[in-house]
Amino acid sequence: MSGFEMTDDGGKASGAMLAIGELAVRIGVPTHVLRYWETRFPQLKPLQRSGRRRYYRAEDVALAERIHHLLHVQGFTVEGARKALSEPGAAPTSRAPLTREALDSAAPMQVKGVPVEALVSLRQRLAAVLG
Repeated sequence: MSGFEMTDDGGKASGAMLAIGELAVRIGVPTHVLRYWETRFPQLKPLQRSGRRRYYRAEDVALAERIHHLLHVQGFTVEGARKALSEPGAAPTSRAPLTREALDSAAPMQVKGVPVEALVSLRQRLAAVLG
């Protein structure tokens, strides 16, 4: 190699910035959702280059992944996620990345008495039907 680590993300180096479309695909949300998050989470500030193109640094990517996890996996509201991120030690770089094993070993999460896994499964089935 030439001094930098390659990934399977289209051949980009692990520290390379991601365009908004690349990040949207990576975490599974539309680009307009990322732009909305920028208005609600002041910590999320991608670089803007010519033509107002957004480029996300590694710390922005980690923060967007954390926001996605809080909102779409744990079921937080936007305001709840903002509070969770503003707690001491909640910076995305200070936490270990979430792994499947960590999620599997965690206590089952529930939303109003319904397990989150059941809600996610239902959401996926609905998305497949509505496709």
